[in-house]
Amino acid sequence: MSFSTARFTAALERFDAANTEDPNQDTDTEGRSWPKELLYAQRMSACLARVAPEAPEAVQLAARCQHIRRWAIPRHDFPMDRAGYHQWRNTLKKYHADVAGQILTEVGYDEATIARVQALLQKQQLTRDADVQLLEDVICLVFLEYYFLDFARQHPEEKIIDIVQKTWRKMTPQGHALALQLPLPPDAQALVAKALA
Repeated sequence: MSFSTARFTAALERFDAANTEDPNQDTDTEGRSWPKELLYAQRMSACLARVAPEAPEAVQLAARCQHIRRWAIPRHDFPMDRAGYHQWRNTLKKYHADVAGQILTEVGYDEATIARVQALLQKQQLTRDADVQLLEDVICLVFLEYYFLDFARQHPEEKIIDIVQKTWRKMTPQGHALALQLPLPPDAQALVAKALA
């Protein structure tokens, strides 16, 4: 991390405190239990640090709060179809941006930085904005490394292949190269290979 301002540290602490309230639990690679979105946030920051250690402050903030308080808006509150899924995702993006904006205001960030973080969280100008694209690469890498195999076990193979192909289209060539270097289990590697064939 190329900066260590008091407000940056305070923002991360506040994001983590919010995500600590997640009633859902997840397990890390060493078998320890965490609040689900807190673990996700830590994984996002760690992946960004590996991929782009000199990433702008706004990107580092957005990575840490990308799913902030996600459990507050459950998927089942929306129609269980494609349109409902997109409505849920768009509602979440706005919610994450609002929660993050409130916290960033409280710890002393300026309006321009807050607006930038909110734009990143809402994926504005994806493919045209290098910072949004970097965040998207990190999101996809974290999904593939930590969540893909469990997700794949819950859905038919053709749906998984379609999702991998859609994920791949969102990523940069650098993201593709990094994804192919991930230490995926053989089952996950096989699915990715089929999707990319």
